[in-house]
Amino acid sequence: MIQIDDTIISLDVFQKQFVCNLNKCKGICCVEGDSGAPLDEDELPVLEEIYDQVAPYLRDEGKRSIELQGKYVTDIDGDYVTPLIEGKECAYVIFDDAGIAKCAIEKAYEEGKVSYKKPISCHLYPIRLQKLRKYIALNYDEWHICSDACTLGKELKVKVFEFLKEPLIRKFGEDWYFQLQEANQLILDEMEEKK
Repeated sequence: MIQIDDTIISLDVFQKQFVCNLNKCKGICCVEGDSGAPLDEDELPVLEEIYDQVAPYLRDEGKRSIELQGKYVTDIDGDYVTPLIEGKECAYVIFDDAGIAKCAIEKAYEEGKVSYKKPISCHLYPIRLQKLRKYIALNYDEWHICSDACTLGKELKVKVFEFLKEPLIRKFGEDWYFQLQEANQLILDEMEEKK
């Protein structure tokens, strides 16, 4: 583990390789799982605020689920998450012509309707954040449905933290990301010394 400020980062974030391969996986992470996308408490009012701008991008079944359940719900662990459609995909999911799951919030963002890209947990995936007493832990979440992303990451030689540069900066800031890059270099130097 590496500590930067109040974060603790798993070594997997530096060592595993990952690049989303939507043509292969079809965005299945937005469809599978036990509950919706995890939400930070400060994201809840944002979802309320932007809903009218996002609604035109939603599928009818997504709108119905949100009308019935709310813009966010609480899962069995008591955490805030996005609602699901009949226990399956996230209510904010839309599908493109190739059948790839996309985010209606992100579509609204790309078209300049909202300034919020999507839930940070989605943007950061495959990193999952865990709040500890004094720290935030960043862990790599290895999930079999992302095997194509691991394969592509190895082919392109892109580490998890490199692939997630934009969302990591969004969440923790540029200075923090610079320290992350420095930590990566220290890890590489140590490995070289051991050879």
